[in-house]
Amino acid sequence: MTLNKQNENTKPQPMNGERGGEIWGAQNPEIDRQNPDILVPPTTDKGTMPNLKFPYALSHMRVEYGGWSREVTVREMPASTTIAGVNMHLEPGGVRELHWHKEGEWSYMIKGKARITAISPDGREFVDDVEEGDLWYFPRGVPHSIKGLSEGAEFLLAFDDGSFSENSTFSITDWFAHTPKDVLAANFGVSEEEFDNIPSGEVYMYQGKVPGPIAQDLPEDANEFVKNPYSFKLHDVEPIVTNGGKVWISDSNNFPASTTVAAALVELEPGAVRELHWHPNNDEWQYYLEGQGRMTVFASGGKARTYDYQAGDVGYVPFAMGHYVQNTGDTPLRFLEIFKSDHYADISLNQWMSQTPKSLLKEHLPLSEEFIKNALHSDKRPNVKFK
Repeated sequence: MTLNKQNENTKPQPMNGERGGEIWGAQNPEIDRQNPDILVPPTTDKGTMPNLKFPYALSHMRVEYGGWSREVTVREMPASTTIAGVNMHLEPGGVRELHWHKEGEWSYMIKGKARITAISPDGREFVDDVEEGDLWYFPRGVPHSIKGLSEGAEFLLAFDDGSFSENSTFSITDWFAHTPKDVLAANFGVSEEEFDNIPSGEVYMYQGKVPGPIAQDLPEDANEFVKNPYSFKLHDVEPIVTNGGKVWISDSNNFPASTTVAAALVELEPGAVRELHWHPNNDEWQYYLEGQGRMTVFASGGKARTYDYQAGDVGYVPFAMGHYVQNTGDTPLRFLEIFKSDHYADISLNQWMSQTPKSLLKEHLPLSEEFIKNALHSDKRPNVKFK
């Protein structure tokens, strides 16, 4: 009897038919119920695999005036070497202070509205209001800020280095606090007393006022605006629609500013499968927005592991490893696929097999003529195929 078929009112047990047995010692039933394929793995799972799941619910919450933030980096999930993720919330008027990074910053607005500001290396201004479903990207070294509008904002930030930490950004208040006052005075041509009340260290986040229209926020001597805007409306992209769901893809082809991060927003209907595939360009970092699903990752050498995901979880697939994502719930499953790359790329197992000579394919796998004729070429499968 598999875990999924056990009584929800009893403690889940690692039992499958005559295999396994009850846990007599300490147990966390809530975690076991969220991870049925870890407690009772499919018989196809084999070998030792890295942990490819980490829930934001277990990451440290930084609570500040104006909002909060939490991160999943290589420290929380060691396999995640290419991307680090920060989940952040700003109250109305809450501000993530003026700062910059050594890493490129990509973002997806989960809910609410925010005002983002930046200046490009050639001195061009950028100010925009972003809302649910919008993206932004700030190249490494570009200074910027984020401010919650009338309803506040919550968003996901992805940085193109898994070892990044939100606690190690270059902040304007931190720099002022660690620069001698006589140097500040000489730099700005004012007296030292001008800096008597500056913060003694990094502010990071603070509660400010809800801003008015964008025109009121623009500097009086604003230069020309950036040539490639740092924001992008993902839902203006024509989605790829299948009988199993939809996908919106964004990379440097349609969002030119985003030179180091490519992404896809995937929506799967109940029972649908993001088909068996792999990515030939880089590792895949995932963030689950809604619903529940599972993914088996094939690592070659007889190794495979199945993971279960809920909203708020981070998933990861190392470079070139085969995988699928299946909606195991009764509501749509929505998640982001994020890559440290300037372009989105995947290779479909079905497509590869359908374009392989039939005789060669049958030498590898004893497949029926009906399967090769229908299953490999059918558009009626409840799968999401991107190409």
